[in-house]
Amino acid sequence: MAFLKKTKTGKQELGVVKERKRGASLQAKKSRAGWLFIAPFLLGFLLIYIPIIFDSIKYSFHEIDIITGGGFELVWVGLGNYQAALSDAKFVETLWTGLGGLIVEIPAILLFSLFIALLLNQKMAGRAAFRAIFFIPVLLTTGLIADIDAGNMLGDYMGSDSSGIDTGGAGGSGVAEILSATDLQNLFNNMIVGSELAANVTKLVNNIFDIVNRSGVQMLIFLAGLQGISPAIYESCEIEGASSWETFWKITLPIISPMILVNAIYTVIDSFTSGNNSVMAYVNELYKTAGDGNVISSAMAWMYFLLVMLVVAAVAGIISLFVFYQRKD
Repeated sequence: MAFLKKTKTGKQELGVVKERKRGASLQAKKSRAGWLFIAPFLLGFLLIYIPIIFDSIKYSFHEIDIITGGGFELVWVGLGNYQAALSDAKFVETLWTGLGGLIVEIPAILLFSLFIALLLNQKMAGRAAFRAIFFIPVLLTTGLIADIDAGNMLGDYMGSDSSGIDTGGAGGSGVAEILSATDLQNLFNNMIVGSELAANVTKLVNNIFDIVNRSGVQMLIFLAGLQGISPAIYESCEIEGASSWETFWKITLPIISPMILVNAIYTVIDSFTSGNNSVMAYVNELYKTAGDGNVISSAMAWMYFLLVMLVVAAVAGIISLFVFYQRKD
């Protein structure tokens, strides 16, 4: 950069200052650190998962022809495997039944996690301990405990007639039939409530253990959103005379609406891909069978994947209409 400077004799001369080389900005350094952090996943995805995904798509359009003497070759059948999958009455029935159940379970998980997050956000003694207690089921449903729960070993033991724990349920059904054991389902019927609604409510109460297990992550996300709301906003509402009910609907719910969108998408994906999902279990069972089970199960898996993507897009599109994004400026 050039500039004018005065010499000892008073004359002005043209001077040059060498510009210092600037280093990378803070944002660039953070970007490099981020790419470095996800580099193992990217390498694994490109080198391991992409070839597996490509083979799965290829198998779904072929059938396997065993060669005499060992080995096999793929024979192009086009959409034949997809037609065979749609012709499987059990697969279609399982698909629709699972989809209908998730339509009821997903809102229940969101409402339960939001309710618990609102309670744990209140000022009370032992709040950190209660938060840890509600998140413990998420840790217990991983690894070996998850395998035991998937096999329903504990439930089989508790419900066995020969030995085990007496759960106190009617007809030996125990914990698995909480609502039916107390005849609350008959109460719904006497109130002239539709049988489908009564069945769904019964299923939700009987599956309360599963709902609590699958609400831990959503609860933490809601709790983080609630703690991000400035206390000054609530103080202003209190000064203006707003009730707690009005504050929730006018302040709390709109501000955490982005978290509702995130939790809804997470819950949909988690529900559709969980280990105890009936559709996933049927596809895995068919994959292990001999014959064309491998290629037909691949077609089923990709049909199921497309259905999941459609549901995620529909849920995201509907909830996005009601999401409120607070301006920072």
